[in-house]
Amino acid sequence: MPSALTVIRVAVPRPLHSLYDYHVPEGQELPLVGARVRVPFGNSRVVGICVENDVKEGRIETKPILDVIDQEAAIPATLLDLAQWMSQYYHHPLGEVLATILPSAARRGSAFEIKALPIARRWLLKQADFKNPRATRQEALVQWLGTAVTEATDGVPEEAILKAGFTRDVISRLVDLGVLEAAPEIEPAPLQQPLDPTPAQADAIKAVRDSDGFSIFLLEGVTGSGKTEVYLQAMAPALNAGGQILVLVPEIALTPQTLARFEDRFGRTGMIHSGLTDQQRLQTWLRCKSGELTILIGTRSAIFTPFAKLGLIIVDEEHDSSYKQQEGLRYSARDLAAKRAQQEDIPLLLGSATPSLESIFNVQRGRYRHLLLADRAGGASMPSYHIIDLRGQTLHGGLASSLIQTIREHLAASGQVLLYLNRRGYAPTLLCQSCGWQAVCPDCDARLTLHRTPAVMICHHCALRLEVPNHCEACGQGALLPLGQGTQRTEDSLASLFPDVPIHRIDRDTTRTNRQLNAQLQQIHEGQPCIMVGTQMLAKGHHFPSVTLVAVLNADAGLLSPDFRAPERTAQLIVQVAGRAGRAAKPGQVWIQSHQPDNPLLGRLIEDGYAGFAKTELESRSLAGLPPMHPMALLRAEAENQALAQAFLANCKAHLEQVQVAQEGGPEARVNLYGPVPAPMARLANRYRFQLMLIAPSRNTLHRLLQSLGHPRVPAALRWSIDVDPYDAL
Repeated sequence: MPSALTVIRVAVPRPLHSLYDYHVPEGQELPLVGARVRVPFGNSRVVGICVENDVKEGRIETKPILDVIDQEAAIPATLLDLAQWMSQYYHHPLGEVLATILPSAARRGSAFEIKALPIARRWLLKQADFKNPRATRQEALVQWLGTAVTEATDGVPEEAILKAGFTRDVISRLVDLGVLEAAPEIEPAPLQQPLDPTPAQADAIKAVRDSDGFSIFLLEGVTGSGKTEVYLQAMAPALNAGGQILVLVPEIALTPQTLARFEDRFGRTGMIHSGLTDQQRLQTWLRCKSGELTILIGTRSAIFTPFAKLGLIIVDEEHDSSYKQQEGLRYSARDLAAKRAQQEDIPLLLGSATPSLESIFNVQRGRYRHLLLADRAGGASMPSYHIIDLRGQTLHGGLASSLIQTIREHLAASGQVLLYLNRRGYAPTLLCQSCGWQAVCPDCDARLTLHRTPAVMICHHCALRLEVPNHCEACGQGALLPLGQGTQRTEDSLASLFPDVPIHRIDRDTTRTNRQLNAQLQQIHEGQPCIMVGTQMLAKGHHFPSVTLVAVLNADAGLLSPDFRAPERTAQLIVQVAGRAGRAAKPGQVWIQSHQPDNPLLGRLIEDGYAGFAKTELESRSLAGLPPMHPMALLRAEAENQALAQAFLANCKAHLEQVQVAQEGGPEARVNLYGPVPAPMARLANRYRFQLMLIAPSRNTLHRLLQSLGHPRVPAALRWSIDVDPYDAL
């Protein structure tokens, strides 16, 4: 070993809080801070990130790095700073934080090489009657194009075909067979011009445009008020100054329609979401890093994309739970957007019709500036609300007689109907009528859900699939009764009640790909009378101009949940799904079925709107000492051995209590510890789960106490985590 060695410090993608020293062999270039390096670790080789490159020199027993992958920083300084902040705030190993920031292809060591974009070809269908039973994907593409070409006589863009779920290989085979041919090149369509804003939109646009440096705006706009137009016009100055824009959306399903709006206004726009291949995500990531792409639309993980000159961040539907990562590094993309905007000294625009209570609280404290769009764009009126008292009523397929009659009236008036039920499957319970036995998951504390298409019992928590039993496992009788309503059962009931009306079920079982979703949406947008039934996928961001009736089939479950966040989530979903009604010339109605029609929270929501509901909830949270007034964290532990998980958290609690006793300060400075108690689902996938809740008077107090835990060594059979600002508290 040489007498003088240059030592670097590396963060490796392992659940370990330490950084590791390696020396740079003679003749090997010194890696830059933020560059990827390949290093030996244990018996393996891993790709880590150089976080310090001038640690020390001298004789020291270190392993040499194997390879310097990057000639420049893979993770720029701003993202490295963000990663180090995240590691401290979420109490998570830096190496795993950095691995989360990198696209999966980059984590494997793929070269940072921007490839030429494919030619933007368009395809025409020459043989619409093509059949080949042994080539189902080719047949499916021809069938899909048969519909698409009727609306695109100049050819269908190859990009649209790929987004629909088909591959270039399928296209090539059809070209070789003479079924497809390339369309002649056409002049690009002119970009759409901005719309004339309403006075409220103009005020919001001006506020964002006039902001200097870091500031956070909460754009609260009722459904259909034109929040997207505010986004588009607020972006223009940053783009004209050579800046880049990051737009976060909560769901993949919303990405294509949002992309179309932005491309029609500004031209080519990039996407990042889990539906892309590893290489597609890496290429988009690199194009943003180089400055080639000026607008990026993405889901949660897009917050980690590097930019050459980021000028504005927009978070659409900022209240949505999808922005919170629930496994591993449990970060909130919305909260990270605020931190990143602060680092970059740029504005952040949060938009929602139903803002999170955290954001409303930040407005009250003066940390966010409130922008309000109180009216729908284009003169459309807000829907009227009606409650159906289910007490003592006989339901028909989960529908009250009065609701069935109302549906008939709206269909007869050429309206479309949307029914919301947040339970997929046929029935949530399969019950023995003889002894009361219920079909439960053998690995979880949960009932199995009956599905009919195909017939199978599914655990919606661990994804276990079992055959539908023919008889009771307890008494052997065969009288098994499906109880409760799922979207499949509701669809069957609607088909019986309205045999001549098209019915579209939209949930995760029917829309596993964008192609399946787009096929249904295309039929719905034709505007003919129809009934939609679905889960919260229907509540988010869709524009259905012909919908005149929205019905919420079960509003009680969330309002009666022991989770203190459940009423907020339920109110948001009711308002969001209600916002699909009456968005055009026809007025809309919202009917809510409830066994507790006099529930004060439901009454406040309907009488005073979401703002009145939020005011009441914030007052209740303040009295109870809950977030957002008081920060919260959860320690979670799980193991196959129930006692192991419980004992670990009990030891953590004892340690935290001792630390607080040793600290100075009165009761008002103490962190309250609750638990350990079993998680709401105490057993999941054959592992027992416990949690310890911490509620603190301030964030500094909470983090100091969490840091006192250190990094305890635990048996391999135990998994534990810290969840700061948990979304699911129960």
